[in-house]
Amino acid sequence: MHPQENFITLTLHGRPPLSVKAGTRPVDVLNTLEGASPKKDKHKPEIAKVVAAKVNGVTWDLDRPIYDDATLEFLTFESDDGKRVYWHSTAHILAQAVKRLYPDAKLAIGPAIDDGFYYDFDVKTPFSPADLEKIEEEMKRIVGEDLHIERQEISREEALALFGGKGETYKVELIQDLPKEAVPSIYKQGEFVDLCAGPHVPSTGAIKAFKLLSVAGAYWRGDENRPMLQRIYGTSYPDASSLEEHLKRIEEAKRRDHRRLGRELDLFSIQEEAGPGLVFWHPKGGFIRQKIEDFWRAEHRKRGYEIVYTPHIARLELWKISGHWDWYKENMYSPMDVEGTEYLLKPMNCPFHILMYKSATRSYRDLPMRWGELGNVYRYERSGVLHGLLRVRGFTQDDAHIFCRPDQLEDEILGVIDLAMFMMKAFGFKDYEIMLSVRDPQNKAKYIGSDDIWNAAESALVRALNYKGLPYVVGEGEAKFYGPAIDITLKDALGRGWQGPTIQVDFNLAERFDLTYMGEDNRLHRPVMIHRTVLGSMERFLGTLIEHYAGAFPLWLSPVQVKVIPVADRHLDYAIQVTEKLKDSGYRAELDSRNEKVGFKIRAAELEKVPYMLVVGDREAKDSLVSVRKRHVGDLGPKALDEFIRVLSDDPEKGPAS
Repeated sequence: MHPQENFITLTLHGRPPLSVKAGTRPVDVLNTLEGASPKKDKHKPEIAKVVAAKVNGVTWDLDRPIYDDATLEFLTFESDDGKRVYWHSTAHILAQAVKRLYPDAKLAIGPAIDDGFYYDFDVKTPFSPADLEKIEEEMKRIVGEDLHIERQEISREEALALFGGKGETYKVELIQDLPKEAVPSIYKQGEFVDLCAGPHVPSTGAIKAFKLLSVAGAYWRGDENRPMLQRIYGTSYPDASSLEEHLKRIEEAKRRDHRRLGRELDLFSIQEEAGPGLVFWHPKGGFIRQKIEDFWRAEHRKRGYEIVYTPHIARLELWKISGHWDWYKENMYSPMDVEGTEYLLKPMNCPFHILMYKSATRSYRDLPMRWGELGNVYRYERSGVLHGLLRVRGFTQDDAHIFCRPDQLEDEILGVIDLAMFMMKAFGFKDYEIMLSVRDPQNKAKYIGSDDIWNAAESALVRALNYKGLPYVVGEGEAKFYGPAIDITLKDALGRGWQGPTIQVDFNLAERFDLTYMGEDNRLHRPVMIHRTVLGSMERFLGTLIEHYAGAFPLWLSPVQVKVIPVADRHLDYAIQVTEKLKDSGYRAELDSRNEKVGFKIRAAELEKVPYMLVVGDREAKDSLVSVRKRHVGDLGPKALDEFIRVLSDDPEKGPAS
């Protein structure tokens, strides 16, 4: 009989607490559940699918001992945490295979990412597609060996000696950068050892189906001044059919990639001569952007917003007052000297709107004041993280700030939610997820403002969400330094998430800039600020929109709505008449007058993703008809031109701004 102090209590969801010996491993508990009947115990995990555990909310190896009372949860691949463990374990198998085949390769990092994993290597010669095939075959051998994956904690000195002796300079740097109180841990599988916090699956044989997807260059730690490494991407699944489904989704995602479509549809470019992360909008992309911006402005005016414009630069002191310089300067461009005073390219618009608010005495009768701006802002992003339109250095922020009285706050939040929902629906986004981004209660030093201010701001957002009956999750530590927010993630046609509307309540900047209004009691009071976007940045939103529609924009957003295609040169005069009548009727029509075969011109229009094509030949010219083809549908047959114009006016994709 062991003394009572050698026992601990483990609490599993839906089960009575378990009293077990200190040092018990999650796998030991799992084995005791194996005989339980699923019919009698709905909380019994599916043993074969368990990849790791959670102990007091921390992911945990199945064979790592537990020495204190704890809550215990088992993770399968179906959970987000389970996926991360599975994918990170596969990354280690990739690294082991590379070290077997290329012993001189140096290891960098190999994390799990949204849809799989990658590992970065320093090698003399870049990996080729043939190399990936060899590596994949070696990974299969490692999986077949079913090597036990073992965790060990070692001292910092031992870790430095271990990896320094192996010449793993990147691992040495990571160890040196660990906090002083951190205890390094390593993972071993066969001859392979890696510096890693874990956790991992119990053995390499737990990984059932995997695929290496691509290789790319990546700067060490995303810094263009550091070495360029070779990054191998991959993914893995518990069964071959799930992997195959995922690979099909990848192919569909490639088909929708906004960078490829932007080039093929001649929408935008990023010119290296000008610099990375800076977007050039070509005429067709410029048209789509203008259409969206015109709709944005019109809808905001309907809802009581006034449109403002502000400069691109201002004195650095402005961002020191706001707190951005202290909390955000790593994402700002370096100051420029102007007549002995430091100026900054603006990274956000809010301090400018605050200065305009302060330009006059405000009364309680003036509030709320709603100011919107499509303002160009500039933020320094490392070149290694730039990505098409989605991560850029110069962009146009769909921005607005509301100055209101505290008693108006909840109604203003509700108004922004209504606008955000309307805009998402207008652009075809029907699915979304909502996060309430709040402070990390264990690390309040990361935020400005008192507890009372933060509690008031968070409570206002919660009341608004509850009033609307909108489901949401709470993201602790996700708030910006000056206020909590409602963050909405859009779901596209493939179910992928994209950053969308944000509604942030801020009591702090009004205090820092000494904003006031004269109340009904003839005393000065502080207004509340709401920072909000309903689209995000125009660049990121256009990237999202391109991928959501795979470049086939709805009728109201298409730069060319109708392509008129004469069969031969003798039909050109009639084709011109058709084109002009469509233009006179308010539609964007374009004539393809090239001396090419009609099939070639139809295919070209399909590749341009034009919604409608009108083919005109002898019969059409004689009888004043047009032969109609619709994108994604095909031939609709001959119609009189006036009848076709009615088809356009009734098209369900005519949109809210037509």
